Amino acid sequence: MEEKGKKEEEKKKKKDKKKEEENYPNSWLITTIYKTFKWILIESALFKLLQDLLAFASPQLLKLMVSFIQDKSRYAWEGYLYAVLLLAVALLQSLFLQQYFQRCFVLGMKVRTAIMAAVYKKALVVSNDTRKESTVGETVNLMSADAQRFNEVTNFIHLLWSCPLQIILAIVFLWLELGPSVLAGLAVMVLMVPINGLLATKARNIQVKIMKFKDKRLKIMNEVLNGIKVRILKLYAWEPSFQAQVESIRGQELNVMKNFAYLSSVSTFIFTCAPALVSLATFAVFVGVSSENVLTAEKAFTSISLFNILRFPLAMLPMLIAAIVQTTVSKRRLEKFLGGEDLDSDTAISVCDGSFAWEKEAEPLLKDVSLDIKPGRLVAVVGAVGSGKSSLMSALLGEMHSTKGFINIQGSLAFVPQQAWIQNATLRDNILFGSPHEERRFQEVIQACALGPDLELLAGGDLTEIGEKVRKLHHLARAAYSQADIYLLDDPLSAVDSHVGKHLFDKVIGPSGLLKDKTRILVTHGVSFLPFVDEIVVLQDGVVTEIGSYNSLRASRGAFSEFLDTYAKEEDTQPDSPLEDTVSVTLKRENSIRRHRSKSLLLQKSLCLLCLFSSSFSVRLRKNSSIRKPENADESKKGQRLIEKETMETGQVKFSVFLQYLRAMGWGYAVTVFLLYFTQNVAFIGQNLWLSDWTNDAVEYYNRTYPSWKRDTRVGVFGALGVVQGLFVFLGTLSLANASVAASRILHSRLLNNILRVPMLFFDTTPIGRVVNRFAKDIFTVDEAIPQSFRSWVLCLLGVLGTLFVICLATPFFTIVIVPLALVYYFVQRFYVATSRQLRRLDSVSRSPIYSHFSETVSGLSVIRAYGHQERFLKHNEITIDENLKSVYPWIVSNRWLAIRLEFLGNLVVFFAALFAVISRDSLDSGLVGLSISYALNVTQTLNWLVRMTSELETNIVAVERVSEYSEIENEAQWVNNTRPPEKWPEEGRLQFKNYKVRYRPGLDLVLHGITCDIGSTEKIGIVGRTGAGKSSLTNCLFRIIEAAEGHILIDDIDISTIGLHDLRNRLTIIPQDPVLFSGTLRMNLDPFDKFSDEDIWRVLELSHLKDYVAGLQEGLQHEVAEGGENLSVGQRQLLCLARALLRKSRILILDEATAAVDLETDNLIQNTIRKEFSHCTVLTIAHRLHSIMDSSRVMVLDAGKIVEIDSPSNLLKKQGHFYAMAKDAGITIEDITVL
Repeated sequence: MEEKGKKEEEKKKKKDKKKEEENYPNSWLITTIYKTFKWILIESALFKLLQDLLAFASPQLLKLMVSFIQDKSRYAWEGYLYAVLLLAVALLQSLFLQQYFQRCFVLGMKVRTAIMAAVYKKALVVSNDTRKESTVGETVNLMSADAQRFNEVTNFIHLLWSCPLQIILAIVFLWLELGPSVLAGLAVMVLMVPINGLLATKARNIQVKIMKFKDKRLKIMNEVLNGIKVRILKLYAWEPSFQAQVESIRGQELNVMKNFAYLSSVSTFIFTCAPALVSLATFAVFVGVSSENVLTAEKAFTSISLFNILRFPLAMLPMLIAAIVQTTVSKRRLEKFLGGEDLDSDTAISVCDGSFAWEKEAEPLLKDVSLDIKPGRLVAVVGAVGSGKSSLMSALLGEMHSTKGFINIQGSLAFVPQQAWIQNATLRDNILFGSPHEERRFQEVIQACALGPDLELLAGGDLTEIGEKVRKLHHLARAAYSQADIYLLDDPLSAVDSHVGKHLFDKVIGPSGLLKDKTRILVTHGVSFLPFVDEIVVLQDGVVTEIGSYNSLRASRGAFSEFLDTYAKEEDTQPDSPLEDTVSVTLKRENSIRRHRSKSLLLQKSLCLLCLFSSSFSVRLRKNSSIRKPENADESKKGQRLIEKETMETGQVKFSVFLQYLRAMGWGYAVTVFLLYFTQNVAFIGQNLWLSDWTNDAVEYYNRTYPSWKRDTRVGVFGALGVVQGLFVFLGTLSLANASVAASRILHSRLLNNILRVPMLFFDTTPIGRVVNRFAKDIFTVDEAIPQSFRSWVLCLLGVLGTLFVICLATPFFTIVIVPLALVYYFVQRFYVATSRQLRRLDSVSRSPIYSHFSETVSGLSVIRAYGHQERFLKHNEITIDENLKSVYPWIVSNRWLAIRLEFLGNLVVFFAALFAVISRDSLDSGLVGLSISYALNVTQTLNWLVRMTSELETNIVAVERVSEYSEIENEAQWVNNTRPPEKWPEEGRLQFKNYKVRYRPGLDLVLHGITCDIGSTEKIGIVGRTGAGKSSLTNCLFRIIEAAEGHILIDDIDISTIGLHDLRNRLTIIPQDPVLFSGTLRMNLDPFDKFSDEDIWRVLELSHLKDYVAGLQEGLQHEVAEGGENLSVGQRQLLCLARALLRKSRILILDEATAAVDLETDNLIQNTIRKEFSHCTVLTIAHRLHSIMDSSRVMVLDAGKIVEIDSPSNLLKKQGHFYAMAKDAGITIEDITVL
């Protein structure tokens, strides 16, 4: 941790130094990392150096060994000495190597951690400009992908000097053996370098393309999952359109991937050929230069084992360079983000002649604002949609750029945004928000915020866990509890039932509320509250036009009194008028600044949209509310935990998973690949046997001239076998590339196909991050990691078998040792793989909380900053990262454990090969001995790799397991089935509920207890009831988001449970509560299937009062909507939803509190359009605000899932029952109805 801190400071220092050079400082990251970690680096370098030097001792010993065997007259002890020395050198080498690895891997882990911490820290202070540049998805990516890249490169950073060193040493020793002819081999190597360089740059460009498509695909996936989470996608039955979009991006991505795979198979081909070509060139030149030069066994095999040492650095360098190239991309991204602008946050409330803009260069939204607010006052901010009310809030929070003027704020802030932000934690934690728990104060706040009745409904009381998607839990409670000095309240009274609004104003905000001694700034549309505030600030188009008390402003006949007169009509009927206007523009903007791309998107959306929770103070028990009154104690446990813990497979990966992957590849492919690789291995062994035979010529033609035909045959066959190897590897890799792309395609489309068909219940209990993870990390593994580890595994396996075969061929004695060695090997490997696999699983499971906490933070930035809780969140981030490191570190150590044991086995193989050669030296020719020992020297590494690869393959194949787990979840009913409704259905739009009962999940109580009613064609029905009475459940049932427990719903006498979901959902229209838009064009948002002509679309835009706006945009219908519709105001989004409904034109329309989020003007527009355009339809309106349904033909009053009254509004008022009481709260009387 200290290191982390140290690093931060250095980063900051570096940053300031470089600020001037460019728009963001660059190339400081690497030096900073070096300064922080230089001692570990130096230490590990030392170990690496020793190991490199020892590596060259073995070939020299081999040389002595071969000459010993040739010379039968020497004493046997010499041979035994060499065997023991071989063992000793190898052991020392192993120990040094493992020490080096241990240090490097721990270093990599530290670097990753430091980068993650730095990114998190930066995200808390980042300014809006910087935030606009990168979406949330990209920021989360910095933490996951880019930090990981650094981790991987740091592991092998020493190879940058070690590889060249090994190459130079090898050449020196080869020169001693073969003289100048080494230069021929060297020339071949040098030629390889530019070719590899070329391939590497090509590969990098392709990699960048792949990342682009990945980002694009994940962005859409996020939106889709999000759209499902808030049910929009399902209600509109738009899944197929989005599925097609994702599939087309995925198709492009796979094509690019295929190119990448082809490219890498070319480089593999060059690699495999390289050692063969090098030794061919060297030997050919050596024997060709003069007839004196004879290839003896000691020369040949010492050279071969030197060439083997050369293979590693030559293979590694290009890979390392490629990795470094990739890391430079990450480095740039990180430097750009970490070097971006910070916010200057110092905020008290006097604003002096300030102008504020969202971005540095943009036009200011608020112009020349001057405010002076005395402590302890209640100030209301009013104005039409888009006048800059929420922007003013953001400016006070320091979230906007002040282009001139200054703000001065004394004291601590509490902020209630329009779009609520909730953490995945218990209800109590969300209210306490890091403050200590004081029961009395807590209860006071709960009562004042009208949360009492709702807590009683929750199984766990205030300890109930709130999911990513929470009901409208009141944000106000968090603010009220925080005991700040200044409260910025962004229209918290809008979307709540009238009596709750009144209660809140009286008990919390107003002159006699909890906060009466604090400074309060309240954005509101509720005309009825204005007489009670101390001061009113009137905004018009970003300019403060008037300031004064209610009475003085009424008297002055300015903009304010006009505003009042316009709505004087509604004043009585509606003390809690609408919400959210500029909000949209700003808060939302601010809250999200294009950023909740990735999980946070999810989070933010689900939270925000669904909760709007600053809006009603009740934890709404709607929709999926998993929470009901407990029947008995144990049941309450079931209801409390909304989000299941992520499951983690344990034990061995089932063989069936491997088969599943092979099946996805195609059996033909799989077999072909294996055969090709096998043939390559045979050619390799053949080549070396040929060489050993060749060296025996030296004995045969001793002191005789070496015939040139013989020489040419030897060289020719040797070369041919080398090329054949390369060719087969090339073909094998090529077919593997095709196979793995095919597998990726199949696995992804199965996953996508299934996720879109999964019932809502799944999304209510699964955090979206978890689903995104399947599409991101796991699909990435299937795409890139599995094919590679599969290939390496096959090659390693064949390599080990080949080596053992050659040794047994040379010294048949060796077969005795194979069995015990193999047993030990098997047990070590089983033991390791099990541990390693489990640790890897723990790693990936403990990683998700880091990212989800991060995205949660990014989406709640304005709240965290307003409350000044950055420190607490930093701490929490450190704790989650440490949790993850607890499984990373043991994994690193377990790798070292394994390596030491395996290398010991490998060293024993060398020892026994040498030992048996000495024992039976009388019957052996020196060629074969050289061959078997040089092979044995190579086996150590191959053995180590084999286990490593087995384990990696198992670890990676878990991704297939995880993907298929989500491809096999139970689906909801079919989208289209055999009973299709008539073309024109529903023609009349009659609705009948017959004893309809429903529950959210099996095991929970009913939400609707036997609803029975008939709704005639073209009736207009208003549905009212206190929060949690089951109003929204009703719409969920109509669309079959939740299925009946018993009973039926008939539409025009067709039972809706008998037809396909899409047939049903396409024929109903809903204007949802939360206007959700998707990124894409405006046209796509209205008509994703391109079913309608442009004329139709312009017509509905006109009806929904958006025509002028859209016509004014440069691209018109092709205007790009930002993610979640951030670049439109909430009012405009709501109107777009209305346009969608008008476009569908079905006979049944459901309005879900659709006007809660717009100001009075927009509200009137929507109401009038609906009255006119949908007059021939059956309309169900779920209303929070009674005045909007006073003109319906009947009103249905729900309470606790039952219909308590249903009749015309006037009759209900006479009856003086439930409805009458609600109307009285809202100040509606019978006289008002006659006016309407």
